[in-house]
Amino acid sequence: MSKEKIAIIGLGYVGLPLARLLATKYSVVGFDINEERVGELTAGVDSTLEVEDDVLQEVLKTENSDDLGLFCTTNLKEITDCNIYIVTVPTPVDKNNRPVLTPLVKASETVGKVLKKGDIVIYESTVYPGVTEEECVPVLERVSGLTFNEEFYAGYSPERINPGDKKHTVENILKVTSGSTKEVGVIVDNLYASVVKGGTHLAPTIKVAEASKVIENSQRDINIAFVNELAKIFGLMDINTHDVLEAAGTKWNFLPFKPGLVGGHCIGVDPYYLAQKAQEFGYHPGIILAGRRMNDGMGEYVASQVVKLMIDKDIKIKKAEVLVLGVTFKENCPDVRNTKVVDVIRSLREYNTSVTVYDPWANVEEVKEEYGLDSIKEVPNKKFDAIVLTVAHDEFRGLDLDKLKKEDAVVYDVKNVLSKNQRDKGL
Repeated sequence: MSKEKIAIIGLGYVGLPLARLLATKYSVVGFDINEERVGELTAGVDSTLEVEDDVLQEVLKTENSDDLGLFCTTNLKEITDCNIYIVTVPTPVDKNNRPVLTPLVKASETVGKVLKKGDIVIYESTVYPGVTEEECVPVLERVSGLTFNEEFYAGYSPERINPGDKKHTVENILKVTSGSTKEVGVIVDNLYASVVKGGTHLAPTIKVAEASKVIENSQRDINIAFVNELAKIFGLMDINTHDVLEAAGTKWNFLPFKPGLVGGHCIGVDPYYLAQKAQEFGYHPGIILAGRRMNDGMGEYVASQVVKLMIDKDIKIKKAEVLVLGVTFKENCPDVRNTKVVDVIRSLREYNTSVTVYDPWANVEEVKEEYGLDSIKEVPNKKFDAIVLTVAHDEFRGLDLDKLKKEDAVVYDVKNVLSKNQRDKGL
């Protein structure tokens, strides 16, 4: 292959960190259809906070050249001279939890328009086994008119981005790689190995690599579902779940999972991709779907527990003022994709309570557009009948709750970050 020039398709939580890293050794063009996103990146600003602005600015270049660095664009013509295309678009589920491959298909159509003989297309989006070769490659062939594994090739290297995690970044975690032929697998592996300090693992086939990714989060989902069920059981027994887990955790092979709201773009989504494919083969994945049902129901459970505590204190539920602390899907991160906090909020509102959402990390406009919810970024200047801590942002750990509580107000701590004398109960 001639000298690599890489196009990253999709500059979100996955694409931008990868583009920035590759730009330290290669000429990289970052392509995204979102003009506002490309505009901020061109100005050296990342609103997702995954790449520090100064680090981003170090690799940015103002024109599309063969020099090292990153050039961001919405112009398809700017990626015509690339020979490696890496697709990093999201793979969500619909309201019925069925996989939505539309972003992946559209990205494949985009790449197909510029695909040339000898090019390699690598997918990073989380999918069920077979999507790359059975769904994406046919689109590439149809649009480009080229023949797969003769005139162009494919690879798959699942993303392992953990939003907000500054330790397990793309350069520090081991990368699974694969290719549509053995030779292409080696090329793909060498590409990632040239920038990833954490090393690489070359899987024997693309389907193996796809399967490895989708079970990573399915495994976590099932384990969290188990401790969520434990939390419900111990809640009935008036036993603190975290005290139980701390004691059990003294055994050398006990797995340290905690109860909570399972959202985000991976754990709350990936199991459905695997379940969908299993059902196509006539197998009902009982454990996987049971775990999903348990975790998807935790928002409603939390709301019901808060209301029960309020009733115990003779707090009138109708029009009660409730403060929800946090709306992002995890702590110290602005990402609100598939956040399960909205389930808590909606369930609380079904009890006719008045809910205020405070989150210093979340983008107010994004929360409104995505969920139709109003949120605030500053500490409210009022008192509440109930406070529900749903996200463990650092800002909440030192918050003076007494200034926010009415007399006999309820405090429910989903994340178990408050001291025992600050909360009434939690998961």
